[in-house]
Amino acid sequence: MWQDPIVKETRELREEYAEKFNHDPDSIFDDILKRQSQPDKKLVSLPPRKPQVTPKA
Repeated sequence: MWQDPIVKETRELREEYAEKFNHDPDSIFDDILKRQSQPDKKLVSLPPRKPQVTPKA
């Protein structure tokens, strides 16, 4: 079966990252929050999009 190399690499990186925290979701979440609060990271906030309503024919 064919495997996408980008998907394979992403899954390997995700596994390595999870192993750093012994697959503990709370520790992973804490690390993500800590990394987001670093001053060199720019967070982007976009306004909410309004749903587009299409009339029924």
